[in-house]
Amino acid sequence: MCGIAGVIHFGEKHEAPSASLIKQMVSTLQHRGPDEFGMYRDHYAGVGHARLSLIDLKMGQQPLCNETGDLWISYNGEIFNYIELRERLEARGHLFRTHSDTEVIVHAYEEWGDACFSRFNGQWAISLWDAKRRRLTLSRDRMGIRPLYVHAAQERICFASEVKALFSDPEVPRELDLRGLAQTFSYWGPVAPTTVFRGIEELPPASVRVYEADGSHREHIFWSPAFPESQPVDAYPLSLAEATEALREKLDRASRLRAMRSDVPVGSYLSGGLDSAVTAWMGRQAKAGDFRTFSLRFKDAEFDETRYQRQMAERLDSHHEEVEVSREDIAAVFPTVVEHTERPVLRTAPAPMFLLSKLVRESGIKSVLTGEGADEVLAGYDIFREAKIRRFWAREPESVCRPQLFDRLYPYLARAPQQTKGMAQAFWKQGLAEAGTAGFSHGPRWKTTASIQRFFGADAAATLAAAPPADVLASLPSAFHGWSPLAQDQFLEIATLFGPYLISSQGDRMLMANSVEGRFPFLDIDVMEFCNGLPPSYKLRVLDEKHILKRVARDIVPPEILTRKKQPYRAPDAISFVSDTAPEYVAEVLSDTAVTRAGIFDPRKVQGLHAKLRKRAAAGGDVVFSNADNMAFVGVLSTQLLVESLTRPTSGPDSRFSDAFATVIDRTL
Repeated sequence: MCGIAGVIHFGEKHEAPSASLIKQMVSTLQHRGPDEFGMYRDHYAGVGHARLSLIDLKMGQQPLCNETGDLWISYNGEIFNYIELRERLEARGHLFRTHSDTEVIVHAYEEWGDACFSRFNGQWAISLWDAKRRRLTLSRDRMGIRPLYVHAAQERICFASEVKALFSDPEVPRELDLRGLAQTFSYWGPVAPTTVFRGIEELPPASVRVYEADGSHREHIFWSPAFPESQPVDAYPLSLAEATEALREKLDRASRLRAMRSDVPVGSYLSGGLDSAVTAWMGRQAKAGDFRTFSLRFKDAEFDETRYQRQMAERLDSHHEEVEVSREDIAAVFPTVVEHTERPVLRTAPAPMFLLSKLVRESGIKSVLTGEGADEVLAGYDIFREAKIRRFWAREPESVCRPQLFDRLYPYLARAPQQTKGMAQAFWKQGLAEAGTAGFSHGPRWKTTASIQRFFGADAAATLAAAPPADVLASLPSAFHGWSPLAQDQFLEIATLFGPYLISSQGDRMLMANSVEGRFPFLDIDVMEFCNGLPPSYKLRVLDEKHILKRVARDIVPPEILTRKKQPYRAPDAISFVSDTAPEYVAEVLSDTAVTRAGIFDPRKVQGLHAKLRKRAAAGGDVVFSNADNMAFVGVLSTQLLVESLTRPTSGPDSRFSDAFATVIDRTL
């Protein structure tokens, strides 16, 4: 993985992009690529690169060009099928001087143009500068694993892997965009191209954007999650047993590509759950000798999965390392975490992931396999099971028996006092009359999350009322309504939670904060498209989630892991910040003065929430905050921290960093 940045001028009346600015932009991305730095500059373009070297360590420096020196690439990611693509390109007469996947992209673009991106199996954010045509091409991978941001103003654009690099440019405004915040306080993250920053866009997943010499641009989406039209299970060509074997083979190939196509060792995360266990097992089979695994432990027993992690590590015979995380640890690193997410978060879950990647890097590992994506492509989340029960209940909304199915999802409800159980059922009953409409599955979640917006101040609320954020339900694919209900639910989960939050704030950003690359076999294009084509009952069999993956795992993981009730990854949230030992910054950024200065939230409401949670925490005992209060507190706190980070000036690179550029091509001289 790497960090990329660039500035492009259009028209004729301008000076060349500043070399100092390009170096300053790259300097803010050192955590993404600490191994080497490079820069290309001509009269119209300045492109920089910070490299985390994983493939072709000696010759893979960037920016890299074609043979004629007029097509330059700065790229963040991995193309895992680059060897196969290289063979095709060599057969067509292309000559290579490196063994890197980077050079394969350049030749693929020369051969196939914009169509090359649909041939890639990998994760990427790519910039290609055609100096002859003065054309900039930007592209991002199918699931938006790798980030890419753009600021456009008049006859000039700048782009970068992270927003902080764009802020190196004094022409880029440092202001939050309320529409991005409102989306975050509904969907858990801003949905690209929207960001939480005014004037800054995030390139959408699976997109190609081309800027021409006159500054005009065009954009197209080359892929989107797609599912077959709803049909009987017997119309599917493979039996469940045959599909299980096919999935095993595809996961095995995807894992081998990610474990073997690296010139440095690749480790694996172990969460204690099924997805990471299968991923680690397959990575282990691909690699002889020492195999490294890494896990999170929690001092809070409620969140800890150590027992299962160690069972799987023993099965793998891996060199296993752990980091134990406390509430105090979460509070201590949270400001740093928000600086890297560059957006508010509603949970503290990214913080332990930051500490885990820190352990990985300190152990000398640059890349890890993880199980992200399995729950999305194989229907592993409770929201899919909840939606199935709610649709069943909606057929007889007055039934008292049908809602009792929730006791099978959450056994504690069967033992709960009637009031608590009644409150839970009332939550799931909301919107029951809307079964069959788009968004039915996610409506209760979005409504609960949107309650955070009650903390907006009057001015912010009025601004949003006048210019509300985009509604994801207004831009659904034309085929959406022909898909099965489960497929519709999966699509919405990918579009609104996975991309904007899970694979970004909790994934890429926490890994790359410590210069570690994540590799995700379940997000392999062949695996995703195979899973999307499966009958719903192969994935969610009655209420058994990821049924087909459990069949794949029967002889892979210990029985206790295979049969355990799914435990979503969580961490201590608001409780981490409201004890007597809370860091000073919490009170400072939530003070009346700080909240008023930020101009987003109502200071009185923020103070009320803070006081309420502190009082409950001081009472001692088994403190449990409501889901709404937890999300609101963490969301407000992270937003205030984000505002604070915006006000900090971006320092330029010191002389030592400037001297560290391994590659400098300056055609303006």
